[in-house]
Amino acid sequence: MDTLSYKTVSANRTTVDKQWVLVDAEGETLGRLASKVAKILRGKHKTNYTPHVDCGDNVVIINAEKITLSGNKWDTKSYSRYTEYPGGQRHTSVKDMLSKTPERIVEKAVKGMLPKTRLGAELFRNLKVNVGPNHGQEAQKPTVINLNEFK
Repeated sequence: MDTLSYKTVSANRTTVDKQWVLVDAEGETLGRLASKVAKILRGKHKTNYTPHVDCGDNVVIINAEKITLSGNKWDTKSYSRYTEYPGGQRHTSVKDMLSKTPERIVEKAVKGMLPKTRLGAELFRNLKVNVGPNHGQEAQKPTVINLNEFK
């Protein structure tokens, strides 16, 4: 037999079925939430997953200020940035960032779990993080996903 009875199907931009997903972050642990959201953004939960194509879903996260951290990360975890000036390294604690921009904590966690390429930047644009239960994507009719049941 010189032909195969099966073919490997590779997704491309036109054959991808992108959906809108709503995730409630209330009571979720930050790292577990971020890893599951990164998997949804990447499209690894779909049968036609292709590594070099954006085949993931668009994700809307609400209640970003109500996340939890395990251990004593509320006291010890900090975020660093550099101002490009000599001696310009700045550190911000999680408590300070939660009081100023709580959506930024979730964004940084998810972005760190995406590829560090142009594809990763494109996938990150499919993420919307909101403080509180309101979001601006009602017109897209996102389906609500319970992350505890999602593998």
